[in-house]
Amino acid sequence: MKPVYFKPWIKDWEWGVRIALFLILLSSLMQLGLFAMTQQYIVAYLGSQPEDVWFCLMSTYAGIISILPVQFRFLRYFEVRSYLAFNIMLAMLLNCLCLFCQDITLLFLIRFLQGLVLGSLIVSVLILIFSRVPVERAPLIGAAVLYPTILSNIVVAGLFAGFVVESANWEVIYYYLIGIQLLMLIMTLLMLRRHTGHRRFPLYQIDWAGFILLACSALSLAYTFIYGSKFYWFADPRIRVSATIAGISIPLFLYRQHIVKRKLIHPGVFKSVHFVTALCLLAVYYGTKDSINLVYNYASGVLRWSPFQVGLLGVCNIAAMACLTVFSARAMIAGKYPVRFFLVTGFSLLAMFNIWMWLVLTPDLSYTDLLLPVLLQGAASGILFVPIMIYILKAAPGFSGTSGIVLAACTRFFVTLNSLAGLYNLQLYFNQYFKEGFLGYMTIENQNVTGRLNAYRSLYVAKGFSAEQGSGLANGAIWQNLLQQSQLLTNRAVFMTFAIILMVTMVLCLVVPAVRETLQHRRKRLLVKQ
Repeated sequence: MKPVYFKPWIKDWEWGVRIALFLILLSSLMQLGLFAMTQQYIVAYLGSQPEDVWFCLMSTYAGIISILPVQFRFLRYFEVRSYLAFNIMLAMLLNCLCLFCQDITLLFLIRFLQGLVLGSLIVSVLILIFSRVPVERAPLIGAAVLYPTILSNIVVAGLFAGFVVESANWEVIYYYLIGIQLLMLIMTLLMLRRHTGHRRFPLYQIDWAGFILLACSALSLAYTFIYGSKFYWFADPRIRVSATIAGISIPLFLYRQHIVKRKLIHPGVFKSVHFVTALCLLAVYYGTKDSINLVYNYASGVLRWSPFQVGLLGVCNIAAMACLTVFSARAMIAGKYPVRFFLVTGFSLLAMFNIWMWLVLTPDLSYTDLLLPVLLQGAASGILFVPIMIYILKAAPGFSGTSGIVLAACTRFFVTLNSLAGLYNLQLYFNQYFKEGFLGYMTIENQNVTGRLNAYRSLYVAKGFSAEQGSGLANGAIWQNLLQQSQLLTNRAVFMTFAIILMVTMVLCLVVPAVRETLQHRRKRLLVKQ
């Protein structure tokens, strides 16, 4: 008998259920979005470094991917109502601890625990979503709901944080978040049944050792990549220790998955060429879509927009993404277009976005200048994600269980880590390259430099500064211009690098299937002749 999760008063109210589940999922994911949007305040409050905040964020992701394989076992035993309510209360408690935490090391632990709780909440809501749709459409609908919610939480959190920090201290954000989660707790208790009639499966042979090894692998790898550049890589004992832990725990985890009966991730899933290809496409998409963050950083850093204004730009991006996600999901359900159509179209649009930004990026763009490329990026994301996720889930062998979902989440973790560490180092390289190029022209013999210095000096003297003070301020202004131009050129170089990667991927999506089909056709003809 199929479990009945919802009470009679809301069971047949389709839109009521949809809105309630979306709000519960959004309130859970806002823990990620609010932390990402308030990281500069956290750096100032705790006296930490940007790398510390990045590691806090990745600790949450590490918690999510570590607990995700275990959650599907838990929800075969526990009642969803009590389990969901318990995790919402844990989330509220951990937010209280974040609010009063003044030690960055303790914050690392709290953020990891938040990842465990967040993974529990995500799976609980997904189980409720799956119960409302036909079995064959469950993965598609789940992906179509989960992904836009993950992205929209950053935008909603940005608007929310922008409104709060302009009128109060940033810590007030946590009070609002706890209040929202309290409302979601009440909603959960009111709409879900205490007993659902589902068949309980006993909790035995859970691979807790594999869970610990997976968590150690993720945390040590994140520490190595994030702090590597800061501590000069293997010249520092901390990086050597973290790299050694990662180098030991990853092979041990893979070996354990070969020998245990109930696996967290089935190794046989990698024997599917289509599955590995789909994971690579997901990695390319995740890695290149993060270039939108350069636009948001440009708007806040160069154009000096408030978080609220940047959030409004993000709303336009999310709106385009949501509309095209609905289109791609419906088209996939109807079977009107093959997956190749979505891949080629989506990667082409994403490449166009990066080329567009490479062409137009200057120090004085307006809102309308950024609107169209941001909409284009959102449309590309909406077209790509659901088809790629369906490709992953269909390509995963049936015996692998939930390995496809877990490995998709792991791909997101590794690509996010690359965005924080790899993209950061890429920007450092290009920034240094362009800065050294500018410094070669910063001489007294250069008439442009001399004219700009004299103009700045005259401006500051006219405002009441002495000649000596005016000269110092003029040199500072020239240096600020140099840094700004170096960063803009760096952003343009990153946009072009991503555009090249996306165009190569798009060409491969066109050529490889055609070559494979041609070879299969020739092989059949040879067999017929024989």
